[in-house]
Amino acid sequence: MSASVYEIDPAHSSAHFSVRHMMISNVKGEFTKIAGTVTFDRDKPADSKVEAVIDVNSLHTRDEQRDGHLKSADFFDAANFPDIRFTSTSIEPDGDDEYRVKGNLTIHGVTKEITLKVEGPTPDVKDPWGNIKAGATATTKINRKDFGLSWNVALEAGGVLVGEDISISLELELTKK
Repeated sequence: MSASVYEIDPAHSSAHFSVRHMMISNVKGEFTKIAGTVTFDRDKPADSKVEAVIDVNSLHTRDEQRDGHLKSADFFDAANFPDIRFTSTSIEPDGDDEYRVKGNLTIHGVTKEITLKVEGPTPDVKDPWGNIKAGATATTKINRKDFGLSWNVALEAGGVLVGEDISISLELELTKK
């Protein structure tokens, strides 16, 4: 079996995040525009690779004022850094149909190595229009300060407005090329 090449289907894929707010609850958001390519060899996962780009301006948290603040220079600075990018550097099996995907994540012009825990890709299926599809889910946690996203406000009762740890999950639908 040789490697299969898939494109990330932007209409059926998204990147979600969760961050602690006021040290009492988690605020969630998502980026709705994600694109990229996955080259996957089930027999030789080490020969596989992932490249993905997320449009920072597609950020949505259900609050327009917060979305605007997150896109501003205080956080993502979308005017100067419109994309979040990931390029894999290694892929290793981590159980049945699970993988550890290491790679370089670039946010706000800062690149750091991260590890994604990936479930899938699923076996290929044919959709009603004859396209071959597969799916995958990926998760990780990062510290936003590592990427230069350090804006915060101290709370009167102690603590801070925005937590440092960000949980990230990706839901991907892939279309075979």
